[in-house]
Amino acid sequence: MEERLVTQEVTNDDMLLEQTLRPQTLDQYIGQDKVKSHLAIFIEAAKQREECLDHVLLFGPPGLGKTTLAAVIAQEMGVNLRTTAGPAIERPGDLAAILSSLEPGDVLFIDEIHRLPRAIEEVLYPAMEDYCIDIVIGTGPSARSVRLDLPPFTLVGATTRAGSLSAPLRDRFGVLCRLEYYTEKELTEIVCRTAQVLQADMDLDSAGHIARRSRGTPRIANRLLKRVRDYSQVKADGEMSEEIACEALELLEVDPKGLDQIDHLLLKTMITRFKGGPVGLDTIAASIGEESETIEDVYEPYLLQLGFIHRTPRGRVVSQEAYEYLMLDHLYPDKDVKR
Repeated sequence: MEERLVTQEVTNDDMLLEQTLRPQTLDQYIGQDKVKSHLAIFIEAAKQREECLDHVLLFGPPGLGKTTLAAVIAQEMGVNLRTTAGPAIERPGDLAAILSSLEPGDVLFIDEIHRLPRAIEEVLYPAMEDYCIDIVIGTGPSARSVRLDLPPFTLVGATTRAGSLSAPLRDRFGVLCRLEYYTEKELTEIVCRTAQVLQADMDLDSAGHIARRSRGTPRIANRLLKRVRDYSQVKADGEMSEEIACEALELLEVDPKGLDQIDHLLLKTMITRFKGGPVGLDTIAASIGEESETIEDVYEPYLLQLGFIHRTPRGRVVSQEAYEYLMLDHLYPDKDVKR
């Protein structure tokens, strides 16, 4: 799969920028007002009792700020943050080493926690509930179990697939926070803040233009801003007006709804080759030369969110709204024809 400008997954180019831009407190964190209000209460209560914050599960689509929010939680609690990822913990001993190195009150952030192996989860249960772990030393008849006490800590787990978490693990989190897609107003504020950090001269109209094409995701908004800045530097002496932003994004083939050339290819293939569906996922994948899993996990979610594609028992169907948006409504099947 080629790297897309509008992908929600983190790229190498994003890492350094995100580290520079990350807010330090809840007040600096833009958007997710409901989540912030809940966390502010829970954090303040824990600090007043001089206890650890309950374990927190952050879930939602990628690129919405789960890693940033974990860092903010640690900052607000005044403790250290330890970061790892589910796929990186391969053996129970790996988890035991991480847990035993924590200081009292520390926040342990596990990204992609749904990808933890089941054997690791079994070790994590007593650590979350009783702040202890059981380690088996030796093999065969001479093997024995040793219990190690751990300092109190807060586990912050992040996942894009809350449904993939096992029920026992999910039930051990005291605070569940769902992150939602950002509004255009919130994204405009984020773009303006990023422009200030990058020392780019940008007005509110051009920031709003970038926000509208960012698919509700701050990571994409910041990425598009960098590309618009590059274009303006070369083509307009650094002037970042709404007209320049529009020209840059059109050149990058990101349309007003944030769809790129791959989104257009998928929709137009379904319309021109299969009369808008219903058509099976594997057939679509073969037609555009992609893997079925890639289409289902990467391309489809945003098209479903826009209402441009519907899933039916017989396969995927392109909606009338998509025909109209692509100006192909003359190809829309007769309403009387059962699809």
